[in-house]
Amino acid sequence: MKITDAKVIVTCPGRNFVTLKIFTDQGLYGIGDATLNGREKSVVSYLEDYVIPCIIGMDAHRIEDIWQYLYRGCYWRRGPVTMSAIAAVDTALWDIKAKAANMPLYQLLGGASREAVMVYGHANGADIEETKDEVGKYIDLGYKAIRAQTGVPGIPSTYGVSKDKMYYEPADAELPSANVWSTTKYLDHTPKLFEALRNTYGFDPHLLHDVHHRLTPIEAARLGKSLEPYRLFWMEDCVAVDNQESLHRVREHTVTPLAIGEIFNTIWDCKTLIEQELIDYIRTTVVHAGGITHLRQIAGLAALHHVKTGCHGATDLSPVCMGASLNFNLWVPNFGVQEYMRHTEETDTVFPHAYHFEDGFLHPGDQPGHGVDIDENLAAKYPYQRACLPVNRLEDGTMWNW
Repeated sequence: MKITDAKVIVTCPGRNFVTLKIFTDQGLYGIGDATLNGREKSVVSYLEDYVIPCIIGMDAHRIEDIWQYLYRGCYWRRGPVTMSAIAAVDTALWDIKAKAANMPLYQLLGGASREAVMVYGHANGADIEETKDEVGKYIDLGYKAIRAQTGVPGIPSTYGVSKDKMYYEPADAELPSANVWSTTKYLDHTPKLFEALRNTYGFDPHLLHDVHHRLTPIEAARLGKSLEPYRLFWMEDCVAVDNQESLHRVREHTVTPLAIGEIFNTIWDCKTLIEQELIDYIRTTVVHAGGITHLRQIAGLAALHHVKTGCHGATDLSPVCMGASLNFNLWVPNFGVQEYMRHTEETDTVFPHAYHFEDGFLHPGDQPGHGVDIDENLAAKYPYQRACLPVNRLEDGTMWNW
């Protein structure tokens, strides 16, 4: 089965998405997500100028060989742009192969390891009381796991806190807006949130929290230790892990589970954290880590070291990525949890999908392929709109991690 054509579709039904559609000589097509939030057009160029001309005429069934061609054949390996482009091709090819086999993708991977995929939602508020109310709303919707974020007194804006509670989108301006950060105020306030949540809802719901790379290792250790009485499911991205050895300091001081990896692109980014068992959940996802082919390798390495998956699933990943991730999650033996930020109604209409939510779980459905399509005519009604992620500065003006 030969690849005869491929095209990139850019659409903005509330936020920007980049989708690759691959066609074959047998009338089958597959789609893959190529969205890189705030840098979307970099991947568009990479696909259109370099990748698509290379894959025309290749055998669509040779997924592994095409993956190796795009990875090993590129002298400038790795990085988010390259790996997002490879992921789009890989996801589209798995979609085609599963359609050719007339089965859902998870069956092609080896079949289901569970009945459905536990997901977590995002509850946030301007203060503790509002966040507490939002957590209650998610519990009422059936969620078993909920990420909780709250505004911090004295900080005008805080990551994860938005006016729109269900469809948070941080890429909010044509040029990066600026947030202000105070580690001291954050460290003093955050444990109070989880004390209030446990006092209100008890210990049945799984509670998660995202630090978003903003602490030093010893600060992260302090936070993890202060959160231990509230038994978090995980503390996410507690430090920027350019120096992965620094996670030893966090591990030495707290037993709060750690989740890292949503910005990782290859198994080499994950290797130290997994092999030295410095984390409990690896957050890599289909679109930014080279597709299903490479994510399987990462999950396999993680399984050897008691590390579970916890794939990123914010709204900057299109429903195409969510569908692929859910098929992967239903199969992968060492599954942990899947992030699930709901897309807007406009996005769901542009990307009709088979996956569905019920009682805190998602199921990918049983359509052949990964179960997600794109309405190109409708997508064309939502042209690209430049949008950048914010930057972050300390109160004295020093640049910091966003």
